[in-house]
Amino acid sequence: MIGITKKFDLGDGREVTIETGKLAKQADGSVVVRMGDTMLLATVCCKKEAAENVDFMPLQVEYQEKYAAVGRFPGGFFKRESRPSEYEILIARLVDRALRPLFPNDFHAETQVLVTLISGDKNNLPDALACLAASSALAVSDIPFLGPISEVRVGRVDGQFVINPTVDDMHHSDIDMIVAASMDNIMMVEGEMKEISEADMVAALNFAHEAIKIQCQAQLELVAMVEKANPKRTYCHENKDEELRELVHKVTYDKVYAIAKAQTTKHERADAFAAILDEFLETIPEEERDEKMPLVKRYYHDVEYDAMRNMILHDRTRLDGRTLDQIRPIWIETDYLPSVHGSAIFTRGETQSLTTCTLGTKLDEQTIDGAVIEDSSRFILHYNFPPFSVGEVKRIGSAGRREIGHGNLAHRALKPMIPFDSTDFPYTVRLVSDILESNGSSSMATVCAGTLSLLDCGVKLKKPVSGIAMGLITDEKTGKYAILSDILGDEDHLGDMDFKVCGTRDGITACQMDIKINGLSSEIMAEALEQARKGRLHILDKMNEVMPAPREDYKPFVPRIVQIIIPKEYIGAVIGTGGKVIQELQRETNTVINIEEKDGVGIVDVAAANVDDINRAIERIKGLSTAPEVGEVYDGVVKGIQTFGAFVEFLPNVEGLLHVSEIAYKRIENVADVLKEGDEIKVKLIAIDDKGKFKLSHRVLLPKPEGWVEPTPRPRPERGDRGDRGDRGDRRHGNGGSSRPPRRF
Repeated sequence: MIGITKKFDLGDGREVTIETGKLAKQADGSVVVRMGDTMLLATVCCKKEAAENVDFMPLQVEYQEKYAAVGRFPGGFFKRESRPSEYEILIARLVDRALRPLFPNDFHAETQVLVTLISGDKNNLPDALACLAASSALAVSDIPFLGPISEVRVGRVDGQFVINPTVDDMHHSDIDMIVAASMDNIMMVEGEMKEISEADMVAALNFAHEAIKIQCQAQLELVAMVEKANPKRTYCHENKDEELRELVHKVTYDKVYAIAKAQTTKHERADAFAAILDEFLETIPEEERDEKMPLVKRYYHDVEYDAMRNMILHDRTRLDGRTLDQIRPIWIETDYLPSVHGSAIFTRGETQSLTTCTLGTKLDEQTIDGAVIEDSSRFILHYNFPPFSVGEVKRIGSAGRREIGHGNLAHRALKPMIPFDSTDFPYTVRLVSDILESNGSSSMATVCAGTLSLLDCGVKLKKPVSGIAMGLITDEKTGKYAILSDILGDEDHLGDMDFKVCGTRDGITACQMDIKINGLSSEIMAEALEQARKGRLHILDKMNEVMPAPREDYKPFVPRIVQIIIPKEYIGAVIGTGGKVIQELQRETNTVINIEEKDGVGIVDVAAANVDDINRAIERIKGLSTAPEVGEVYDGVVKGIQTFGAFVEFLPNVEGLLHVSEIAYKRIENVADVLKEGDEIKVKLIAIDDKGKFKLSHRVLLPKPEGWVEPTPRPRPERGDRGDRGDRGDRRHGNGGSSRPPRRF
């Protein structure tokens, strides 16, 4: 079957194709998006009616990668795709956050958007195409949708902005940012940067938006090409009672406004608002209360929304009494936990993070085994949000999407400043942020606490990093707006923007932005970024007062790791057959040893609780990976005694002959009288014969006796001049029937 296809160019010769009407036709909407060999199937299905008393949009967005798309088998025992990976969850979140604000406010039918990677191209990442696919599927469906929208990745390679850079290009880019937008407005931003300026950030967003406009236009043209231009369905998901709405507003607005201005704490404010609602419900006849309660709650939420926004816009003050750009009080404590490698408490207002830092070896790296991305990570950051942090009782389970998303943002902010590119820092790092209190900006508290715990651990960060969450309140009628620094939870919930910015004193390292309104000018964006910069510096100053520099040294119980480099050809000798040598070495020296080949050499990490064990292991590794050199002196061990001398191991698994004449200056009749197996003896390598055998001497390391004259060696005749002796020699090697065995040397 031939589908309907729309193509457009990214501007650099790469073509993107959107096709509908060919696959998954029983879905309400489906498309296939292709760029290069990367293909995504996006489907959307929506129930015909909304569930009773549902006053929100029950949207489910999932992204899944099929391993067959890149010709691979899934890992694990069952060899099939199972629960989504963190990478898949993060892509689903990017799409969800962009789509969710674009459904009508009164549309509450359960909707499911599924995006599946069905063909993978290792150089064209699918995450930048997922939102385009999802929006296109919604656009060709009959589901009410205020799009289209799209997403692009923007990078900067050699000073030039690039849309959807390839994987190879990303190795040279100082920006990795996903931007979602409609034809008119930027909707969502998330990414990491290498200390870029605020002006560069705005320029990157504007560049991305121009590319997105082309993709939105392509979707509009695709919809026009659909034969039965699927008219959007009619629906009625909300009962309305304008009389009741006016009554709720009239009775409660002034009371709510007064509570908003009272500068109470989070729980005091919530209790006061709940009391106003309960008081109003008491005025409704009991027989009508249950029926009207859903509407009353909806209208009362609108009152809270209007009252708090108006208070901020007109009074230029906030729920806790701060000015618009004021940061909440901060207190910090480091080295709080005595038995961990590094710890810090960062408290800002009613938000608190207890973060720990643990250092590990190469063996602790996280393996990333995705369908498209196969890699490993030396930096792991986990973010936990227990229910007690907001005074609630909830079931404890595995990390949810919010925890994974918040942890990923903090991870991106801190990673560029950890000295992984230094040979003096061979560690794997794990940070764990436990949020103990939350009233806004807990992910930014994680960034700050993460920096402090790394410094407390002794990690020599390139620069400290802090983070701040910005908010925005706007009034479309009057044009008034208020940019809020360090937002509270209520200001996030009721505001028009949640903009998290992380960075050092010199630039931005990560950001995340969600916009809930139509229209955000570049001027407001630039003003918000400048206000965020000032707030970020204020927080860094507070952190610097407590922890101006990392610890001089790691704590005593932190594992020490020393890295050495050996020639590539000796990696096998250190490992041994079946790992026998390295396992024995680890057992005898109480160390953990990891070896990998990189850039044509062997990189060896040796970890242990104390330096003596590390030094012993390194000495033996150097012995295993060192070629014997004539003239060098070695500490040897006697391994065997013969009448003509002793066999001495002077390097691991390398033996040479210490001839009886090279043991001492005096004549020795019986080698066993002066040496026995296991004796330690210092020897010098004096020669390597043409067969590769090593000749050792202990005598040359001793003082010469007075009057000693070195005997002149008697010249040996050539083989052909030896006559009968040569014949006898041949017979000893089997030609003459002699029973004497050949000598080892």
